[in-house]
Amino acid sequence: MNLLRPARKGEAQRPGSGLFKPLRQIIESINQTLKAQLDLERHGGRAVAGVTVRVVQRLLALTAAIWHNDKIGAPVHRSLTAYDH
Repeated sequence: MNLLRPARKGEAQRPGSGLFKPLRQIIESINQTLKAQLDLERHGGRAVAGVTVRVVQRLLALTAAIWHNDKIGAPVHRSLTAYDH
């Protein structure tokens, strides 16, 4: 098994290096959604179990909203703005 990693300065391009940019974009998008839209930086949990439950609740809420928005034909699927009271 080979480990994928970016090429160092002066090193030839390594196989699979074209995967890093799109993968990083996906990871950054997910992190931004978790921090901004789901407000996970202020989760309010004190113990590891409490934090886990609150994070999973918010992820399930976003998943349900995406599914619902897809079913009703909403133009934006990943938005919780319409459900924010």
